[in-house]
Amino acid sequence: MTLAMPVSPAASPATLIADARAAVEALDVLIASARARVRTRVERGGRISGDLVDREQRAAHGLAWLATYVEALREMAAYAERLEPEGKFGPVEEAIVRIAFGEYLEQVQGGIPMNQGEIVRPSDLGLSKGDLAVLDTPEVARLVATGNTAENRAVLTAAMRRDAGKLTVGEDGLDDTLAQFRVEMRKFAVDEVLPHAHEWHLKNDYIPLEVIGKLAELGVFGLTIPEDFGGLGLGKESMCVVSEELSRAYIGVGSLGTRSEIAAELILGGGTEEQKAEWLPRIASGEVLPTAVFTEPNTGSDLGSLRTRAVREGDVYKVSGNKTWITHPVRADLMTLLVRTNPAEPGYKGLSMLLAPKPRGTDAEPFPAKGMSGGEIEVLGYRGMKEYEIAFDGFEVPAGNLLGGVEGQGFKQLMQTFESARIQTAARAVGVAQSALDLGLKYAQDRVQFGKALIEFPRVADKLAMMAVEVMIARQLTYFAARQKDHDKRCDLEAGMAKLLGARVAWAAADNALQIHGGNGFALEYPVSRVLCDARILNIFEGAAEIQAQVIARRLLDGAN
Repeated sequence: MTLAMPVSPAASPATLIADARAAVEALDVLIASARARVRTRVERGGRISGDLVDREQRAAHGLAWLATYVEALREMAAYAERLEPEGKFGPVEEAIVRIAFGEYLEQVQGGIPMNQGEIVRPSDLGLSKGDLAVLDTPEVARLVATGNTAENRAVLTAAMRRDAGKLTVGEDGLDDTLAQFRVEMRKFAVDEVLPHAHEWHLKNDYIPLEVIGKLAELGVFGLTIPEDFGGLGLGKESMCVVSEELSRAYIGVGSLGTRSEIAAELILGGGTEEQKAEWLPRIASGEVLPTAVFTEPNTGSDLGSLRTRAVREGDVYKVSGNKTWITHPVRADLMTLLVRTNPAEPGYKGLSMLLAPKPRGTDAEPFPAKGMSGGEIEVLGYRGMKEYEIAFDGFEVPAGNLLGGVEGQGFKQLMQTFESARIQTAARAVGVAQSALDLGLKYAQDRVQFGKALIEFPRVADKLAMMAVEVMIARQLTYFAARQKDHDKRCDLEAGMAKLLGARVAWAAADNALQIHGGNGFALEYPVSRVLCDARILNIFEGAAEIQAQVIARRLLDGAN
């Protein structure tokens, strides 16, 4: 157990930043050792064996989590370095960075929670005390001693009580343009979404088309579509800010843009010029609402086992098969539909993507299209758009709507969207986590027990402080992944890490916020009950946490020396 020491002049902000950089360098050495140790367990004949990775999942996934922690701390150090010269690295920001480093460094050495019941220890990765000695430095010792202390937590709690109206706890590090985006999105969310979100959830109502129309007017659906096609031509970091603030009000609204983002990226990356001209302007304007139709029963993340068939007959493809967990399909005008066009090609090679138009439906008649039917999947949360199972039986799609005009490119085209989809999901997770913090803080301030507000009790205040820290950690990691994407750098690793950590942070924040509410949190009338349900899906869609950790681990191990 590390005893907290008073912050001394040696632990000034300048020293903190220097210590943080030194700690990250030491962690990089530790990661190299961990990769080498795990690789020896999963290597056969000089190559990584998928069977051995599956057998050694605890070690492989633990490596993914360790690497995610290191990347998260690297971005928190960069966050401090950006703010300090601008005079924005004040006591609140300093407390956030100190707690982040102190707590995560302790967890690296003692055990990282992959979820509530699975703690990965250094020994699980084959790391010895000798390997961990790289962290036995004055810088790491200072960070731990001056990190997750009662004094730093008190600084954050006092700031939250004082600045409850601020958009974030601490500076978010955005430039002026993106900061204004946050202000505008928050105003829209507070005025148009937040007053109605819980009612929509409880009634399982669709998000009103009027709200969708206003989102279109704000440019949400064309945010990253180039100006030549009617969009705003902005980067993925702007998408993060918009998704975060809308999801903070209601994840359903924050997720509406996801479908447009996926469809637009598919068409931009793989479509013909004619397909781009036909669909992108209409997606950007909100005239066309897309939906992604990929997943099938009994396949889940195993898209290589996909069975839905599309057979070319003259000028059309006839589609037959079943899809499930399709979000917002009834009111969608366009399906990005993953099908198997060549049954002779195994796995991913025979897959193609169709741009499949369909008429809008209603609850009474969900799918008024020949060869298409389906039923709603009732869900705990993530409402407002509705989930469906869909059956296709000879459903026709014009042959000219084969994405890119060449069969067999579907999986490759889809893979090109995974980075953006996971970044966007990480941003939604940050928004949900921030919503939980908002609700927990307000209740803790308003609720009086034993003669004082709940926030006066240390364990309630400590929950809120740690929520604020982890929201910022997840936020900075997500923004970093988005900036990498904006600079045309490969960022599947960073995007996966942001999604992996963000989902865990959102669930922890929602769980703690409900705990602060006590029994009232279990009552449906309190919005925190909705946020808990909404938070739970984030560890499942866009790649379940286990799949995400597996993907990260394979990238780390394949790149290891």
